Amino acid sequence: MTNDNELKNNKKRETEKLVHKLIQAIDEHPDKVNNYYDLGSLLTRLNDYQQAEELFMKALGIFEAKADQAAIDLLNYGLGNLYYEVGKPDRAIALYNKISDKKLKADSYLMLAQSYMKKGQHKQAVAYGITAHELRAEDPEINQVLGDSLLALGEFTTAKKYYDAILKRHPGRADTQFNRGIVAMVLGEPYQDYLAQAKQLSPTYYAKSEQRLAEIEKTLRATQGKNK
Repeated sequence: MTNDNELKNNKKRETEKLVHKLIQAIDEHPDKVNNYYDLGSLLTRLNDYQQAEELFMKALGIFEAKADQAAIDLLNYGLGNLYYEVGKPDRAIALYNKISDKKLKADSYLMLAQSYMKKGQHKQAVAYGITAHELRAEDPEINQVLGDSLLALGEFTTAKKYYDAILKRHPGRADTQFNRGIVAMVLGEPYQDYLAQAKQLSPTYYAKSEQRLAEIEKTLRATQGKNK
């Protein structure tokens, strides 16, 4: 039976092969922007942030010299995602704002919303989330960022609408189930099923979020006590 170490080693070998393949693709086709973007994105996922940043910067130099705007937009998007991952949302925001490619607009608005959320600026997150929603209304990530930002702003009834839109098609999201449970709790609706689903789908996520739940329950009890 394959043990965990073997699985990890196999995964590592597959990843190394993929990195090598993408490097080869860049050598063979240095004019194809997708090869740079794919390798930079893979290095970002592998937490090799310095190499990813160097690659995106190098590629931007190549395609800026050619004045290839579509390629520049794609690379700015990839580099923005890297800065978002490493907790530099301001640098990410500056890059997402440069993107004019229509094909990337919904994605860049979504990432702008997520970046503002990371900064705790929930009103800006909602504004960009709504713009992204106009372009791609059924995207669960867009609906999630809208729901989460509205929840943070105390707009529970509106947040509920976006969470429900996700759960119709994607009931297997622990974060959506959990936050929908919080909304239901605050609105005085049945909420236990949502929380039970979240716990079943991801015990780890549920355990991380339990403190938040306890704080909300405490606040609600205090509010109800004052209203009596």
